Amino acid sequence: MCIVFVCDEDERVIGRHAAGGACPYCGGIVEAMDVEKQWRFCFLPFYFRTKTKFFCSVCSRRLVLQF
Repeated sequence: MCIVFVCDEDERVIGRHAAGGACPYCGGIVEAMDVEKQWRFCFLPFYFRTKTKFFCSVCSRRLVLQF
């Protein structure tokens, strides 16, 4: 008896646009990237989310918002 679980995660960039502010590390321009994430289990999608990620266009660091 053999059980195989097939899980897959797919990320796709929807769009990029300029965001307000400057990078705290190098002072470069901050860009916002809209990412669509989808998890699949046995080729059936069961999780879907759209998220915005921020990064610096000069030093390519991922920036995290803290409230």
